Amino acid sequence: MNSPIQHMKNIYPMHHYPNSTPEPTPKAHLLICLIPIIGFFPSLWTLYRRQGSREQLSASRLSITLALTWLLGNLLLSTGATTTSELFTLRLLLLNSFLTSGYFIVSIWLMICTVKGKSKRLPGFSDLAEVFGNKYLS
Repeated sequence: MNSPIQHMKNIYPMHHYPNSTPEPTPKAHLLICLIPIIGFFPSLWTLYRRQGSREQLSASRLSITLALTWLLGNLLLSTGATTTSELFTLRLLLLNSFLTSGYFIVSIWLMICTVKGKSKRLPGFSDLAEVFGNKYLS
């Protein structure tokens, strides 16, 4: 008579079965990558390691592209504001505040889309992120 242990030799954990469905991308990692300013660093680390799902890599590229665009715009507007007349300085600083507010609003909107399971694509920026990411970050 066979013992119960011999019968259990044919039982494998679920992740070893060939037809098991892949685990979905953890939303927590995507949310961390999409946090304004701070999410730049985990996104950069994800792309540096080249590990993660397609969704994680895409969100990381988008996060880095948004952060670098904001940083470049912020630096240019701040530099321009310090070297011009007072009236033009006020306009550039106001434009800088709109740029920063827009960056934060877009990042929060992307985080909400992630929680709801919707697409995280931005017209123009997603394409730029793919081109920039494939050329310089991959």
